[in-house]
Amino acid sequence: MTPAVEALKKKGVAFELHSYEHVVGSQGYGLEASEKLGLSPDKVFKTLLVSDGAGKFATAIVPVAGMLNLKRAAKALGWKKATMANGDDAQRITGFVLGGISPLGQKKRLPTVLDHRAKAQATIYISAGRRGLEIEIAPLLLVQELSATVADVAEIEAE
Repeated sequence: MTPAVEALKKKGVAFELHSYEHVVGSQGYGLEASEKLGLSPDKVFKTLLVSDGAGKFATAIVPVAGMLNLKRAAKALGWKKATMANGDDAQRITGFVLGGISPLGQKKRLPTVLDHRAKAQATIYISAGRRGLEIEIAPLLLVQELSATVADVAEIEAE
């Protein structure tokens, strides 16, 4: 099992695991999970890595239907600015491959910000640390497990 799943099991945190057949070459990993599992894109969240440009990194978790607002993420993290981490850094720092980066079970726990829209859901889906594997978890449990900050950090087109 993945480090993300093991981390939850070890602490006895309630969650459900869902798998689907990942299509090799697919780039919209979160949207693929939403489609394959028959879920609304507001319930599926993607895990992104951001940098302050001076060597600090953090995790941002936003709905797959939206985009991370870097200015709001920086503010939520107490940084002056934030940029997206490059893919190589994201994989090296988290220990996961792109499209399978989980906020749980990373090599080193990073500061984490979760978009406030998660609180509107009874459960949300996040990567379990492998493409084609998702963890369904209550947002409050995820916040507690990650000591995450909850803030408005996503931009959703339909809003």
